[in-house]
Amino acid sequence: MKLYFSFLLLSWLTAFSAFAQTIPYPYPVRYITLHQEQKTMRMAYMDVAPVSTANGKSVILFHGKNFNGIYWRDVIAFLSKAGYRVIVPDQVGWGKSDYPDLHYSFHALATNNKRLLDSLKINKVIVIAHSMGGMLATRFTLLYPTLVSQLILENPIGLEDYRSFVPYSPLDSLYKTEVAATYESYKNYQQSYYPQWKPEYEEWVRAQAAALTDPRFKRIAWANALTYQMIYEQPVCYEFKNIKVPTLLIIGQADRTIVGKARVPKTIVNQYGQYPILGKHTQQQIPGSQLVELPGVGHIPHIQTLEAYKKAVLEFLK
Repeated sequence: MKLYFSFLLLSWLTAFSAFAQTIPYPYPVRYITLHQEQKTMRMAYMDVAPVSTANGKSVILFHGKNFNGIYWRDVIAFLSKAGYRVIVPDQVGWGKSDYPDLHYSFHALATNNKRLLDSLKINKVIVIAHSMGGMLATRFTLLYPTLVSQLILENPIGLEDYRSFVPYSPLDSLYKTEVAATYESYKNYQQSYYPQWKPEYEEWVRAQAAALTDPRFKRIAWANALTYQMIYEQPVCYEFKNIKVPTLLIIGQADRTIVGKARVPKTIVNQYGQYPILGKHTQQQIPGSQLVELPGVGHIPHIQTLEAYKKAVLEFLK
């Protein structure tokens, strides 16, 4: 019996560490234990101290759906150099965090991040978020408005209600697609993020594709399906008007991202995912918000055009 439990423990540790072994993170990773739906899980995060004189301010970075904390590497570096403490979680269901079978919701993810900040005794934070992270950041800011001092949304998804034009797909169908993923399918999708593909973008495909050789891949695919369903069923675009904190929108003008785009009829697909229009409309919805438009830039400004992104972020934070 003792040998059996030792084997189970070894199997769990091997599975848990598989992602960690294949994808190097730029800073040490820590964990917080969380409880949800009668389950216990661990959430991974990086906590990076300022490398220059500390300004006493903290930033939390929320990643997109097809990413995790490591793609913030260069953003962490310039924020830390500017004196900020930078907190970078892998949301539960991503990266080095656990992949529990849960009812995923932006409310629950926001609560996880509040617990993380509480554990670090941070009672005021700047939120910077990309893609799906923008939907999470919106919910987080609405739930905890006194905690958030400033909000930066970088090409967030969810600026329109996908339910109104993307045909519904049952959860089992979503899982079937996720579990059939390949390196090539991940790369093909990520190529849509940029007006022109460059070899240096390949590392972010490799980061996503690390899941393919993870012993937990079927569990990861199920979590991917559940979180797609979360995005589809839990729009935030009707609540932008309720955001009261100083907000900056950074919008790459060449972005045409639509979650579920492959299912949108070709006759209407060009009516949606129009980020030049969506950015302006969202700025009008968020009282007092600012908008920085980046011509020729796609879905990930902080990867494609770091210097322009850095300039926009630091000027807003000052």
